[in-house]
Amino acid sequence: MTDDNRVVERAGWAPVRHFAERSVLGLIAVIVIGLGFATLLLLVRFHWTPLQSLDHAVADGLNHQVAGSETRVEILQQISTFGGRGFMIPLVAVVVVALLIRRRPRPALYLVVTGIGAMILDPSLKVLVGRVRPVVESPVAHAPGNSFPSGHALGSMIVYGMLALVLLPAVRPRFRPWFLGFFGLIVALIGFSRIALGVHFLSDVVAGWLLGIAWISVTAYAFRLWRREAGHPAARPAHDGLEPEAGPDLRPAPAERAVLPQPWTQAAEIVVGWVLTFGLLYVLGYTVTRWSPGWDDAVPRWLQEFRSPALDDLSWLWSKAGDTHAILAVSLVFCPLALALWRQWRPVLFLVLAMFGELTLFLTSAAAVDRPRPAAEHLDGPLPTSAFPSGHIAATICLWSAIAIIVMARVHKPWRWLFPALAVLMPLGVAMSRMYRGMHHPTDVLGACLLAAAWLGTLWFVIRPNTHAVTATEAAVENRQLVVV
Repeated sequence: MTDDNRVVERAGWAPVRHFAERSVLGLIAVIVIGLGFATLLLLVRFHWTPLQSLDHAVADGLNHQVAGSETRVEILQQISTFGGRGFMIPLVAVVVVALLIRRRPRPALYLVVTGIGAMILDPSLKVLVGRVRPVVESPVAHAPGNSFPSGHALGSMIVYGMLALVLLPAVRPRFRPWFLGFFGLIVALIGFSRIALGVHFLSDVVAGWLLGIAWISVTAYAFRLWRREAGHPAARPAHDGLEPEAGPDLRPAPAERAVLPQPWTQAAEIVVGWVLTFGLLYVLGYTVTRWSPGWDDAVPRWLQEFRSPALDDLSWLWSKAGDTHAILAVSLVFCPLALALWRQWRPVLFLVLAMFGELTLFLTSAAAVDRPRPAAEHLDGPLPTSAFPSGHIAATICLWSAIAIIVMARVHKPWRWLFPALAVLMPLGVAMSRMYRGMHHPTDVLGACLLAAAWLGTLWFVIRPNTHAVTATEAAVENRQLVVV
């Protein structure tokens, strides 16, 4: 055998040798992490006194720091929600759908399988160990079920860890440490919030983290074996992500031109449009507050005569469709899916500015006008803002109208007309529900329409959301051409 052949042979075996070395090191790390979790489990299960003393000391100390401040409790509860199933399951679902849109089924399946494993591990171990939650001097939060391990710590470690591994190829190498650090900070804050709120011991959180790391390691290794069987070269998940070649497909908008060609000029135009819209709202609000027509109060009182338990429930549902949580939820689902489909930031920027501008215009004009609620029974009780303009209606108009504008230019199928229909029906339903519940006058609805029309008109002429609009198929073809070049 010649020297050249030996070099080629050694070069051919090098990837296999490197894969084997990394696999052994990874296996050792998983074993160490697993042993750490098993040790904690046994110490908790057999009530080891030093560990119990440490857990109670940390729980009591943090409780003394948190219990006297409602602001601290509120902040910790908000942080804790990012580790709850109500937030993480929709987050993973949106990412899975986006991956399927980008034609990356393998990482999508990885997210599903790994996430299901987390949902099985948490309740199973809690039943097995049966540890009760901490009892502190001044309880500030409550949680059902047993304590060990922390479901928030376990779930956040798995969810944010697997998302980091899947999305890492889309991040430039020099930003990857910051990217991983960001996800690590989220996991750390969630774990700390559970201890500070007094619903978990320190050992519960540490156990959740250890088990989460072990589960991610096992599933990531299984994914690497799957890649090798499919003929792909082995990757190093900690450095390159689960599927390095998916980088071009995972990048949000690799082929997009400049979103705002003259950002400072267009930012100034947006500010001017905001000020003019506020001026129009203030003039209308001042007028209807000082010289309110008689029918303005009569309409909510008339609608009050038709109240019934069934209509009360229906109006509550319609009203909720326009509140902050529903509007934010729809926006957070639509924006990443729109980015996955059309690979453009411009429509996403249009929607984000539409909702941010609507919120600021509503809050400032409501504070400036300070109009009382109608003289009718208020089914929603006292609210912190005044009646003019209706924030529910303005937000609903801005959201569904912006979505309709974006979709109509990019979808050529007959079902696209569903979105203009929603842009009409959703605000009508919310407007009727708000007046039926005694919360708004008809002129408050008029103010909401003025806000939405003026603000969306401003953004339409400045952002031009449908400039270079393409269909999902055209965006995918353009991306493939960019990758080839």
